[in-house]
Amino acid sequence: MARTNGREGAVHSRTGLDDRLHAWLRHHRMSAADSLHRLLDKPWSSLLTWLVIAIAMALPVGMNVALENARSVSTDWDRPAQISLFLASDLEQEPARELHRQLVGREDIEEARFVSSEDALEEFRQLSGFSELLDSLEKNPLPHLIVVFPAEGAEAGTIAELQATLEAMPEVEQAVLDMEWVQRLGSMMALARRIVLAVGALLVMGVILILGNTIRLAIENRRDEIVIVKLVGGSNAFVRRPFLYTGLWYGVGGGLIAALLVGGGLWFMGGAARSLAQLYQSGFEIQGLGIMGGLNLIILGGLLGLAGAWLAVSRHLSEIEPR
Repeated sequence: MARTNGREGAVHSRTGLDDRLHAWLRHHRMSAADSLHRLLDKPWSSLLTWLVIAIAMALPVGMNVALENARSVSTDWDRPAQISLFLASDLEQEPARELHRQLVGREDIEEARFVSSEDALEEFRQLSGFSELLDSLEKNPLPHLIVVFPAEGAEAGTIAELQATLEAMPEVEQAVLDMEWVQRLGSMMALARRIVLAVGALLVMGVILILGNTIRLAIENRRDEIVIVKLVGGSNAFVRRPFLYTGLWYGVGGGLIAALLVGGGLWFMGGAARSLAQLYQSGFEIQGLGIMGGLNLIILGGLLGLAGAWLAVSRHLSEIEPR
């Protein structure tokens, strides 16, 4: 019998690194597309989930935007203190202006504003509406006023010494240091920021739990499919991938709707805020999220979606094994 020199047996093929990478990327694309397709196949249930996520995200973000707008309004108020110098009632305007020029040149004073008695009376006339009553007065009861802002960074003790020095001047009838309202304003802003952080943390946890429960239901609905994939050798990472993309799409959609809700709410309040600012001769305009703020909200939603999906998949996927 003739002997053959050829080798017999099975031919082993090796999968290269490029092939594995292409297969991995292809499965990611397929998982992302399939997950999005499944969500769009059930528009109403997906929309309800997106709205729940959006409302939970829009509440703290909207509160934070409102707080930032309030902080921008109070920028001009946010000084360490201001000292109101009420000058003697019999002091003429020229000596009062000379005192103002002297105060402007002091190193311990950042700014000084002079308000004449005529200007103060006219402003009071416009704001109070008592023009007829004021016209009946024989003499202007308001004194000249100088509003002094201490140098930036001045400590409380230094400001108190400056107040005492200014009050001792012969032209000054009274020096009033108004510092408590600034401290109250700062305390209120700090408290509001802590409340926003606490509410935001609770709602973020709520979003993660909502997404986790949604993904858990999706896992239960596809239990048989998961068992079959594992029977043919599919790894946990392979099975996990579509559910992670489902969480990602839920989060991205919720973040997008949240950005639209915040923007719509700010637009709705913009007209009223503008009218109120005009009454106080202010050019204040409500500042919204902006493009970057909206993108950050969408990215945050995607990250929360991934976190909720990972939490659900890690807990429930290991419980599904072929028997």
